[in-house]
Amino acid sequence: MVSENVMLSYLKKFNEYPFVVKLKDKEFQIGTGKPFFRVIFHKKIPLTDFMASTSLALGEAYMNGDLEIEGDLYFALDHFLGQMGRFSADESKLKKLIHTSTAKRNQKKEVRSHYDIGNDFYQLWLDDTMSYSCGYFQNSGDSLYQAQVNKVDYILKKLRLEKEMTILDIGCGWGFLLIEAARKYGVRGMGITLSREQYREFQRRIKGEHLEKMLEVKLMDYRDLADMQNTKFDRVVSVGMVEHVGRDNYQQFLDSVKKMMKPGGLFLLHFISGLKEHAGDPWMKKYIFPGGVVPSLREILSCAAEDNFHTLDVEDLRMHYNRTLLCWKKNFEEHAEEIRKMFDERFVRMWELYLSSCAATFHNGIIDLHQVLFSNGINNDLPMVRWY
Repeated sequence: MVSENVMLSYLKKFNEYPFVVKLKDKEFQIGTGKPFFRVIFHKKIPLTDFMASTSLALGEAYMNGDLEIEGDLYFALDHFLGQMGRFSADESKLKKLIHTSTAKRNQKKEVRSHYDIGNDFYQLWLDDTMSYSCGYFQNSGDSLYQAQVNKVDYILKKLRLEKEMTILDIGCGWGFLLIEAARKYGVRGMGITLSREQYREFQRRIKGEHLEKMLEVKLMDYRDLADMQNTKFDRVVSVGMVEHVGRDNYQQFLDSVKKMMKPGGLFLLHFISGLKEHAGDPWMKKYIFPGGVVPSLREILSCAAEDNFHTLDVEDLRMHYNRTLLCWKKNFEEHAEEIRKMFDERFVRMWELYLSSCAATFHNGIIDLHQVLFSNGINNDLPMVRWY
């Protein structure tokens, strides 16, 4: 009973939206008013676990089936995660988890732990473009597929592509953006990725589209771009990759982009961002994105200024990512039984929690999604209005 009271006492600080806690056969309400959701604990969580990391304690309990949410998981998390500022985290105990090595070998390992789970897995719940980043819902009725097509079209318009230009995609994923750029604008492009699965699929797509003379993909680290001393691009794009670079390497990343660009060229950076600098969520780092760090917009703009990148446009697409994630969540749930056979129940619960919690954090403004357009030095030939 003592440990039960201690656990409930800790949970009482999350009282912004009332909810019910069920422990064995007893129910307790946190907060006042009609409860928004109900949490069933099949096992008590020690206070020491909550204090070490509230995120890990609750996340692992859900993964292990020790904690159940009655009703819609996203709905509950959307009301609960707005209070993440009240989470506990003992940085001394979490140091090795939060601050991992940014050496090439380790970052390659971290990236592959997520993106090399298997193309067959991602094909089950992504759309046909195989885009694993925020879509752009231009119209209220847009499907996930249309939103991803919109997103790529929007990015390519921002880059003002012209025939015979060259474009570099850093963190190219499965290659849809470069394929669209080559088909619609007649540009030549190169993509780089650390994921073997993405590399193989992009190669297959290039051959399938008969674009071997226009596109190539390389399995390489962005830091190795410096070795390509005689190669310069008119345009550079990076979508959802800088989050894997690490806070200590933002300047090096932008320096690498700078070295690959022609004077006056355009660079579009699309990335998850934070209002302020933060080391990251322990559960997310342990189970989903090892080494992942969400940069703040201000630190990216500060580093960009050091390379004489002029900021032309900044756009926040936060709510587009909320909707994208809810689409992924729906697709994932529809294929949960297939995924369960590929992995196990714990894996399914882990990914359900990941997709739902990310959708909730975007909805609550805990994280944002920014597209920033830069010019490499001054470019006075661009229109004076937003042409896109």
